[in-house]
Amino acid sequence: VQLQASGGGLVQSGGSLRLSCVDSRRTFSNNGVGWFRQPPGKEREFVASISWRGGTTFYADSVKGRFTISRDNAMVYLQMNSLKPEDTAFYYCATSLRPVATTNRDQYRYWGQGTLVTVSS
Repeated sequence: VQLQASGGGLVQSGGSLRLSCVDSRRTFSNNGVGWFRQPPGKEREFVASISWRGGTTFYADSVKGRFTISRDNAMVYLQMNSLKPEDTAFYYCATSLRPVATTNRDQYRYWGQGTLVTVSS
């Protein structure tokens, strides 16, 4: 396994969680990284992405102002605040093959195992 996401759990509506993604094979080097999520019974969707140097970020409209993506040497984080029940999903981190941030799922090559976030109302 190259990427491993962690930090998921059960939280009440309005609460916060911080997800982490560790890269064991240096796929983060020189590449953009993204977070995606897959709600139960739905397709995987883009959440946030960050460029290789961290200077550019993109967010899905549904999480803007509530989620923040960041990165350091071998870790990428997703700080999630003001969580809502509709944020319930498996969350996945992924590495693209380009140094830029991208929202396009097809441009991501390496995917980690997901971590489950459950937000209760």
